[in-house]
Amino acid sequence: MAKDAEKSTWKDTIWNPSTREFCGRTASSWGLILLFYLVFYIFLAGMFCLTMYVMLQTLDDHKPTWQDRLSTPGMMIRPRGDTMEINTHNTESWDMYIKTLDNFLSSYNNSLQAEKNDKCPPDQYFIQADSGDVKNNPKRSCQFNRSLLQECSGLDDHTYGYQAGKPCIIIKLNRVIGMLPGKDGKAPFVTCGAKKEDSDKIGEVAYYPENGAFNLMYYPYYGKKAQVNYSQPLVAIKFLNITLNEDINIECRIISNNIPPGSERDKFAGKVSFKLRINTKQ
Repeated sequence: MAKDAEKSTWKDTIWNPSTREFCGRTASSWGLILLFYLVFYIFLAGMFCLTMYVMLQTLDDHKPTWQDRLSTPGMMIRPRGDTMEINTHNTESWDMYIKTLDNFLSSYNNSLQAEKNDKCPPDQYFIQADSGDVKNNPKRSCQFNRSLLQECSGLDDHTYGYQAGKPCIIIKLNRVIGMLPGKDGKAPFVTCGAKKEDSDKIGEVAYYPENGAFNLMYYPYYGKKAQVNYSQPLVAIKFLNITLNEDINIECRIISNNIPPGSERDKFAGKVSFKLRINTKQ
């Protein structure tokens, strides 16, 4: 009898037929609880949506409302890589670099640039201000023709100097909306050199365009949505008589009277480093 009573009590905690309660509550009690939580979560969802809506009204589709960035933009090279090793007698050692440069420079073909972008007066900023609340979008962009890279354009030498042991490296600055990288009409420029331990091995370096400068007419940058056809200016460097069959540590920096030097803690701020080795032995 005691066991039957215990069994009955346990069942009653789940479903009590005499009081018609499930887990200690009637249907109306459960209904009120569910209604409360339904209203509560609908209220929370509504508050979240309202908060997101108000926040989105403060944002601009074409540029960030707040820019928390480094004062010194990063630099990148093409072909990418911390180490580049080529052998002038082995086409497979540099063929991938040629393909990378071909793909990267394809959007800079003169015909494509003439179709999409404008010829701009050099050595001055291309300012395209908005008229109050009326956005001057889409904004125009200046032509950067592949031919400006001369011996590193791949137009006359499709191997970019790699076959002759005089390789070209393409350098670009990271895009920063609104950045004016030079003042008093002086454009920023790139300078490259070997690190201290390899200072006598780098030889002569040629820069294209002339002086390795990023012309001011390509700035400011207005953002991907506002300036859809923007072509980043490039600088090509060509190593003319670098020491062969040795590892050489190279560092390239941006020099500007309006960009502070990069921090030593950030190896990409205003500079880029890589190791180059050119083998001539079969």
